[in-house]
Order: sequence, then structure tokens, then C-alpha cells
Amino acid sequence: MSKKIIDPNKLGEEIVKVLKTIFDPEIPVDIYELGLIYDVFVNEDNDVKILMTLTTPNCPVAESLPLEVKNKIADIEGVKSSEVEMTFDPPWTRDLMSEEAKLELGFL
Repeated sequence: MSKKIIDPNKLGEEIVKVLKTIFDPEIPVDIYELGLIYDVFVNEDNDVKILMTLTTPNCPVAESLPLEVKNKIADIEGVKSSEVEMTFDPPWTRDLMSEEAKLELGFL
């Protein structure tokens, strides 16, 4: 399947939009606003690498959530390849959540 090359900045914006459609099944907030996405890298070849974490290392979706992220990013037009790297350094805390997520979950 041939994918056209698009501007890495626009591709980055599209990636964030897609990340905001993926939800932690235990928390009604998307993984981007939840602060689970630490970084999004897009190189000049439109290879994408996502650095992410989970709320806990024992999270029930530890296997499925990174795979869902990888597959949804790979499906974006213009993405050549996608990779998800998991890290627990630094560990996730509520401080990583956006103001919107904190408000929605009643932490503000």
C-alpha cells in the first residue's frame, strides 16, 4: 500500500487527533489528555514513534492499548511505519493529566 508523503508537522497534528480518540477503558478520558503519551516523533520519512506509559505497569490493557495505538497510527494516511515504545520512567501521575482531564474526573 503506497502512502503519500505529507508535511511532518501536519502529520503530527493528525497523530494527536487520532490519539485523542483512544480511551483508557477504566478512565473516561482519552490517553492524550490523560498524559499517557510522553512524546511523538515523526522523522523525514514519516516513520512515527510514540513514547507512552500506562497508569500502572499492571494495567489490564498493558498488551492491548499499545497495540491499538500502533495500529491506529499506522492507519493514518502518510504514515510509513509506526512504533510504540513503553516506558515507566518517569511513572505516570495525575500531574501529567491535562486541565481538561482533571476537570472531567473531578480533580479540580
